[in-house]
This record gives sequence, structure tokens and C-alpha cells, in this order.
Amino acid sequence: MADLQITLERLNSLSPFKIANDDAVRDKFISIWNALWGEGTGEAAYEREVRYFNGLLRDKPELQKCTKFSIFTAFIDLAVAGMSLEPGARALAYLISRGYKTGQKTQDNKDIYEQRLTLTISAYGELVMRVRCGQIRHADNPVLVYEGDEFSFADRGGRKEVDYVCHLPHAGKRVIACYLRITRADGSIDYAVMTEEDWVRLANYSAKNNMYYDTQQHKRVSRGANELYGVDAQGICHIDTGFLMAKCIKHAFKTYPKIRIGRGTELETQQEEEKDIEINDSLYGIAEQPNEEPQPFGNPEPQAGVTVDPGEDDGF
Repeated sequence: MADLQITLERLNSLSPFKIANDDAVRDKFISIWNALWGEGTGEAAYEREVRYFNGLLRDKPELQKCTKFSIFTAFIDLAVAGMSLEPGARALAYLISRGYKTGQKTQDNKDIYEQRLTLTISAYGELVMRVRCGQIRHADNPVLVYEGDEFSFADRGGRKEVDYVCHLPHAGKRVIACYLRITRADGSIDYAVMTEEDWVRLANYSAKNNMYYDTQQHKRVSRGANELYGVDAQGICHIDTGFLMAKCIKHAFKTYPKIRIGRGTELETQQEEEKDIEINDSLYGIAEQPNEEPQPFGNPEPQAGVTVDPGEDDGF
């Protein structure tokens, strides 16, 4: 891999839209992609992903407020993970803005935040990565089980079994379970199963995560669960089916080995990267700048975005 150095000073001099188009960043992306995913494939991947990347920055102004370094690492991490930002119902990856405490305080003792761009690998992207690294051979599409279908799940001596018969037409729209069939690397079969009890519990956990202190009521109240859980006024959960299928994939790999991701990347399962390739500044080509005090990026006041909480909406 070529020794292509990029300084923080250089990154900070660029607009958010010009970072991925910078010649040195382009060379770094192509160099990493070629080294990890096949010589000669990096240039086409770069031309494709730079369009998606800058398109997302343009469509979501909150992403433009992120630190220049995090914009750089999020783009380079596409090459590290071999992922694509191509949009769609089953997108492999997407970009979000997260608020991070810098560890410093304002004069009135308030925390100073900075916004960082994070590349997030979706549940479907994680499937691709696990097949690619040889952990599994194949995973079927998640199957929704509706009220009125025949369904049973058993674990006999460590061997999981699912029996399912779909009865059409479905008399009702109530989903009672979702399962995923996985073929492991050795050819054995694994199943991940979620029942209504599971997503009701997750909805309650989501509602607890959305607690805040109401100064008028003088107590902590909840903004409610993630709207995709579909909790109605009676507290009944009508979960979005696409959301449920992604949740089933997400929780299928809780006990599987970790997979390698970049330092500016997260999986929806909140796993950390494997250390078979060390993820450090040398990979990204950031030159050291000695005798300079580190300076916080961004506005000292919190901006719109997501505050990091590794347990967010994840009580599974």
C-alpha cells in the first residue's frame, strides 16, 4: 500500500463536498480498496461511491456540520469495509451524524460537543461481510410468521429446528414471529428467531432510552418508543415489518465472532472490529503533526444529531 500522507491541516482547508474528491483522498481510497478487495477494482469503486457519498452530504445538511476528519474517515471506511452507499430498501450502509463529548467544558461548565460522521453498516451489509469473511455460507431472507400460520421452534441438544407452514390468505395482519435460516461455514444450519415478546420488550427498552426530564412536570418522562415499533395509544405494538426483518438479522449474529470494521464505522449490532488488520492512523495516511496541541473540532455547543449511546434501542 502506497505511503500517501494526508494532514489534518489539509483536510480542514477543504469544504465537506471536496474532501472525497481530493486527489490524495482518492488515491488513498483506491489504494486500500485494491489491497483488500482485489487489484484493479478500486478505481471503479471510488467513482461509484464518491457520487453516493457527496449526494448524501448534499441531501442531509446536518452531515455537513460534522468534523472534516470524521468525513474523511467515513469515506475511507467504505474502502476498509468494501461496502457501498447505494440507496435502497435493503441498503448495505448509510451515514449518520453523532454528537460526541470532547471532554472539555465551556466557561459555564457545560459539556462541549462535536459532530462526527459515522459510517453505519446495516444488518444487510453485515450479512454480506460475514459471507465474505467465511463465517457463514448463506442466509435466507427473514420470514414473517402471521397469526394463523403454523409455527414452532425447538432446540434439541444444541440443534435448532423450525417448523413453519404458511396459510394463505392471511386472515389478519398481525405478525407473531420472524425467523432467519443461516447456513454456517461447515454446512450446519442455524436459526435466529424473534417472537412478539421480543419486540415488545425492545419497544419498552426504546421508550426508556427516550426518557428526558420535563421541567414543567418536574419528573422524567418518555418521548415514546421508536415509531417503527408502532406502539399505539393502548400500548399495543404494531411493528413495521421491514424494521422487524432488519432486527432479526441484527440479533442473529450477537454470538458470532466479530468482524473487521474501520475506526469511524459501527455495525448496527454495535460490535468492534477484529484486529487482523490494525486500524490506526497509518492506514488512513494521516501524517503526524508534532508539537501541536490537539484542538476540538466543530461548534462548542451541541448540534442536531444523535448522541452516542452504545445500548441505544438494543435490550436484546
